[in-house]
Amino acid sequence: MVRRMLGLTITALGIAATPACTQDNANSGANVDSALVALRLGAGSQWKTDFSRLSVPVDEIVSGGPPKDGIPSIDEPRFEDAKTANKWLESSDPVMVIEHGGVVKGYPLRILIWHEIVNDEVGGKPLSITFCPLCNTALTFKREVGARILDFGTTGRLRHSDLVMYDRQTETWWQQASGEAIVGELLGTVLTLYPANTLAWGTTRVLHPEIQVLSRDTGHKRDYGRNPYAGYDTRDEPLPNFFRGDRDGRLPAMERIVALELGDGWAAPFSALSKARVANDEVDGTPFAVFWSGGASSALDRDRIPDGRDVGQTAVFDRRVGERTLTFAWQEGAFRDLETNSEWDLAGRAVSGPLEGERLTAIPHGNHFWFAWVVFRTDTRVWSHSG
Repeated sequence: MVRRMLGLTITALGIAATPACTQDNANSGANVDSALVALRLGAGSQWKTDFSRLSVPVDEIVSGGPPKDGIPSIDEPRFEDAKTANKWLESSDPVMVIEHGGVVKGYPLRILIWHEIVNDEVGGKPLSITFCPLCNTALTFKREVGARILDFGTTGRLRHSDLVMYDRQTETWWQQASGEAIVGELLGTVLTLYPANTLAWGTTRVLHPEIQVLSRDTGHKRDYGRNPYAGYDTRDEPLPNFFRGDRDGRLPAMERIVALELGDGWAAPFSALSKARVANDEVDGTPFAVFWSGGASSALDRDRIPDGRDVGQTAVFDRRVGERTLTFAWQEGAFRDLETNSEWDLAGRAVSGPLEGERLTAIPHGNHFWFAWVVFRTDTRVWSHSG
């Protein structure tokens, strides 16, 4: 794999930014000289992208080392049951968990860290499951854009350290952290986020014993379980070759956060959530709760992903059940609502108490590094624990 990291030994990653595009309307989406833009981006004849349409300065998009599709997406994913997956997944392994139409699927980060994108369907819903290791952005998007169903691959480029994807139908370039089309035919279109929780395998197999787990039979030979970015998330700052944005000192650059696309953006640092265990808040009329629990390893810490330090796992839910808005707390070793003292799990299900059998509606969120969130949403509000 070309993008090979740390100790901090980096192969083919230290590539300087391309020169800035000189047109005055780089941020406006106005038509520009497509040949000049393609040249500045190092894009050769293999690209069919409409480079006359872009919305960001060209010098913010840099090479990450690999070429187009050099980090191969998984386009024909295979799955196995929890019993089979349990033979190779360890309890602390982080897994992206997605539900739709009565189907539950799991995508281990030990596989995603090598492929970054899985194009799949869950319960008939076309989805792209994505993970950018440099930003810790594990996000799932609907692949339906208008009448099209898009398939995504990796461009080999980064912007503010974040994966720049492309769709194979129009070869538009997309910012993974925001889901926005930044270069090409579909410029300005924003992909719709779909709820996905990154949970420990030990939690996942209990919550969803019927889960279908992405198989290591991907058609590619990779050392699944090894972390090619060992030591990355113990850094104080993102890699300078790849990050061109301003620093926001409200939180450390590499702080993990729960990030929500509500209002101008909402974020809660893991350092505060690990103490409070629950955050109750409301943005633009949407009352929500964040649940935090220990048990999940960092995928970006130790050489073996399951050996990474415990950074925790999160889930976010709308607090409304019928006409009632609930307030949640961590009490007696469980998530409970203060109104009825019902107990809830990380799947948003009431497992005991007066509301047993009820289920909360999941809200899409990510567990980004702070720098990778706030560079795209500078006015985001940061939650703090006052207790």
